[in-house]
Amino acid sequence: MDRSGWPLAFPGEAIGLLGGSFDPAHEGHAHITREALKRLGLARVWWLVSPGNPLKARQPAPMAERIARAQAVMNDPRVVISDIEARMGTRYTAATVKRLKAAYPGVRFVWLMGADNLAQFHRWQNWEWIIGNVPIAVFARPGARLEARGARTVEEYARYRIPAEAARLLPRMAPPAWCFLNVPMMPHSSSAIRARGEWVRN
Repeated sequence: MDRSGWPLAFPGEAIGLLGGSFDPAHEGHAHITREALKRLGLARVWWLVSPGNPLKARQPAPMAERIARAQAVMNDPRVVISDIEARMGTRYTAATVKRLKAAYPGVRFVWLMGADNLAQFHRWQNWEWIIGNVPIAVFARPGARLEARGARTVEEYARYRIPAEAARLLPRMAPPAWCFLNVPMMPHSSSAIRARGEWVRN
């Protein structure tokens, strides 16, 4: 398999995976990433810029434009902006995680997501496989705390939740394992940026 353009990672490293359309990337994404690096003790975070979100009817701006914006927003040597999902041909998180675990044996991946995604995580394809195969860190998002609290995933996997103060242990825990991290919240959202006309496709 051609691995040109794939990020580098070595066995034993803890790598955070932040997936999304990043249409456009904004300071909220950068904020969650910095918190993940610090609180989970990650070596790096990969932003997985997706070809398209299967749950959304509207498809995003061209990949090159989204990657360029992401690189401008998150300029940190520990953060890799990647189109690896397009290279692998995966569109669903479960398929992406499965391919990454096979391609990078020994790497300790952690899935990163906002609380707004946790609230509808049970709608994701093969969501139970995901939580059973990769630790998950959930970050508070404006307006999503209460909704996430009653989420099906929270109820069904409550016994696998670890306290926030133990978050640095998460990358080395066998899944299922997850934690909820209350972080200073930022009101940025891609949809709001688009609605204000601040992200126009070329």
